[in-house]
Amino acid sequence: MSDPVDLTSCTATELAAHFRSGEASPVEATQAVLDRIEWVDPMINSFSLVDPESALRAARGSEQRWHERRPLGALDGVPTLIKDLILTAGWPTLRGSNTVDASQPWEVDAPVTARLREAGAVLIGKTTTPEFGCKAETNSARTGITRNPWNPSKTSGGSSGGTAAAVAAGLGPVGIGTDGAGSIRIPAAFCGNVGFKPSFGRVPAYPMSPFGTVSHTGPHTMSVRDTATMMNVLAQLDPRDWTSLPPVAIDHCAGLEDGIAGLRVAFSPTLGYASNVHPEIAAAVAAAADELAAAGAVVEAVDPGFGDPLDISTGLWFTGAWTLWNTLDPEQQAVTDPDFAEQARLGSLMTSLDVQRLNLRRGELGSMMRQFMTRYDLLVTPAVAVPAFDAVPTGQRPMTPETMLGWTPFSYPFNLTQQPACTVPCGLTSEGLPIGLQLVGPMFADALVLRAARAYEQRQPVPRPTLPRPAL
Repeated sequence: MSDPVDLTSCTATELAAHFRSGEASPVEATQAVLDRIEWVDPMINSFSLVDPESALRAARGSEQRWHERRPLGALDGVPTLIKDLILTAGWPTLRGSNTVDASQPWEVDAPVTARLREAGAVLIGKTTTPEFGCKAETNSARTGITRNPWNPSKTSGGSSGGTAAAVAAGLGPVGIGTDGAGSIRIPAAFCGNVGFKPSFGRVPAYPMSPFGTVSHTGPHTMSVRDTATMMNVLAQLDPRDWTSLPPVAIDHCAGLEDGIAGLRVAFSPTLGYASNVHPEIAAAVAAAADELAAAGAVVEAVDPGFGDPLDISTGLWFTGAWTLWNTLDPEQQAVTDPDFAEQARLGSLMTSLDVQRLNLRRGELGSMMRQFMTRYDLLVTPAVAVPAFDAVPTGQRPMTPETMLGWTPFSYPFNLTQQPACTVPCGLTSEGLPIGLQLVGPMFADALVLRAARAYEQRQPVPRPTLPRPAL
């Protein structure tokens, strides 16, 4: 007799196959995840809310559909996580903030939540975020520190650090994050999973982020196929998002295994300006570029030709923080995260002329990259310049542009340009911390980015962290 399958180590694709064959059921998968959350999450603190009753009720409905051979799709019955910036009817959206009253009515689903429910996904709970998603590490006065499952003394990254940590730790095979300057890709790199920032508008969002048109919504998974499967569900028009793109007849899973032979790949190890890339990360990403060449891509070492746009990204971000700050009353302002309060203060120093100039420079960058990508199918860089660093409470680091984002120079440019970008694991440091490879595509070439990520994933399978099991 074969050993029973560990359902918490299965991808969403594998779970669907088990449901189809009858080897496992959505109720069994959901209960396995809930049991694992009970003993693993106290180590990493990745959830702000878990709702076993609701999850099991949804799983029973899914189980019946599979039994009747009428599943709603490939995500029917799959345990799924929602970042706590995203509206979810019936659950409070706390946004990592003591300014939010949890007792108010919560009756609206964001577009991604609605699409996941319609697809039969089993929503397990809400994952942690720093206050208002304001930084690239996940800590807040409301929910504390979220830790990295590879080493709990290290940060999981942010601001989607709860989702990334939970997915990596087997607390749900797929989840939703948001990305305004790298907030999906940074924690995916730190936690060793797949994080995808789609082309802006491809996945609708509502309400619009206070940080504006740099903010994207997308999936965290442990496999590229799961990411493509989620994109098929998420990339549907929602009229509440006036920036959402019209639906296109694209199956993100079709052609996923077609490889990358002949694709033109620009490999830029520093983007021409990053001087602080950790040597082990630089070596791993260079080796990954060689793997892409071995898979048939035509790889050329070349920089896109733009300077560091850190001041554009942080200037627009701080302006958004100041805008959000002014929606809070004095009592709420008094209990905000000191990091967010400092961002708002820096935003208050921006004039309207400053902001207009930043937007014009952003437009120039976007135009430059659109032109650059006419010569290349993909741009490949490190995901983050450093491995996961020490986890600390909120307010423990100075809040400056450099400390906020200077160590992740590869992520924020592509929020400004709105291009699709995917992070996939490409090895471990000598201290056993994950390293991420970033693949960036031309605007709207989301399926191509995922095909390339899949080609690399086949040569470098995604590792899982080993977590101590509780004593019996």
